[in-house]
Amino acid sequence: MIYRADPARYDAMQYRHSGKSGLKLPVISLGLWQNFGGTRDYPSAMEILGHAFDAGVTHFDLANNYGPPPGSAEELFGQVLARDFRPYRDELIVSTKAGYYMWPGPYGEFGSRKYLTASLDQSLKRMGLDYVDIFYSHRYDPNTPLEETMSALAQAVRSGKALYVGISSYPEQETREAHRILAEMGIGTTIHQPSYSILNRWIEDDKTIDACGELGIGVIAFSPLAQGVLSGKYNQGMAEGTRGADPRGSLRASHIEPRVLAAVDKLGAIARSRGQSMVQLALSWVLRRKEMTSALVGVRTLEQLKDNLGVLNNLELTADEIAAIDEASRDGLMELHPRPSGWLR
Repeated sequence: MIYRADPARYDAMQYRHSGKSGLKLPVISLGLWQNFGGTRDYPSAMEILGHAFDAGVTHFDLANNYGPPPGSAEELFGQVLARDFRPYRDELIVSTKAGYYMWPGPYGEFGSRKYLTASLDQSLKRMGLDYVDIFYSHRYDPNTPLEETMSALAQAVRSGKALYVGISSYPEQETREAHRILAEMGIGTTIHQPSYSILNRWIEDDKTIDACGELGIGVIAFSPLAQGVLSGKYNQGMAEGTRGADPRGSLRASHIEPRVLAAVDKLGAIARSRGQSMVQLALSWVLRRKEMTSALVGVRTLEQLKDNLGVLNNLELTADEIAAIDEASRDGLMELHPRPSGWLR
C-alpha cells in the first residue's frame, strides 16, 4: 500500500521558530533513540512515523548511535524515506548527531573534526540523504579544542551536508563559547538539545536555558518525560518492555526511588484536575517557557504517540498550576547536570 500523507496534516500542530533562526519546528518532535532500531519491523515503524507526519510532526531526530544496535535507527529511517516519505522530503526536518562511541580506535567518538566529518558521511549513507537539516555535536568533549569541534560543524554547513547545526547537553559556559566561535565563522547556533523535564531542571539551575534565550538559540528538550517516569508507569511496577525492566537500559535506579515516585503521584493529581494524562501535563510544563522550541518524545507504540499529541488540546498552564507543579515535584527532583562524559545516549 502506497503511503499518502493526510491533506489536513498541518491543521492542528503548532510550530515555533528555533531561536532567532528562520527554522520552525513542531512543538512535538519525534525522536528515534531507543525504539526504532534492529528490533523494530518496517510496518510498525511506518505506522508510528506515518501517523506522526499526518499529525504535523515534521521533525524526526536521530543520531549515529541510535538503535540498538548503533546505526540501525538511521538505516530503518532511510528505508522509510526511500519507500514512503521520499515525496515529502522537503516537508521534513531530519536531524542527526555525532559524539558518542561508534567504532573502535581513537577516531570513533567525541568531538574531533576527523570523527564528526566521518560520522556525518556515514549517517547520510545510512539514510540515503544528500544532506540533513540539523547536525549536532552530541556532547561536549573537554579533550578537543572547542574551535575544532565547531569548525567541523561549520564545514558541514559549507559543504552542503547540513543546513543548520546545533549542540546537545552543553552546559552554559560551553554553550556561550560554542555560539561565539560559530558566529565568528559566520554560522548560527540554531538549536540546543538538553535533557529537561519537571524532575530534571539542570538547564534552569545552570542558566543554560537563559543563555540560549539571550543568544537566540532554540531549545528542544529530550527526555521530557524523564525516561518515562513522568508517564506514571513505574508507579505500578516494572512493566514488561519498559526501560526500567531492561537491566541494560538507560533508566537509573535513582530515577525510580520512592521519593521520585511519590512526586509523580502528586503530579498525577494535578494532571487529572486538568483533564490531562501525566504525559500531557509533563509536555505542557516543558513547553511553557518562551525559549523552548519543541519537546522531543520517544514512543514504543501508536497509543503512546497519540497520548503525546493530545497535549495540543491543552498547552496552557496558569501561574497557580505551575506553582502547584513546583511544590509537588520539589522532593523528587533528579540531579542530572551533564559532566564531560555526558548523558548516556
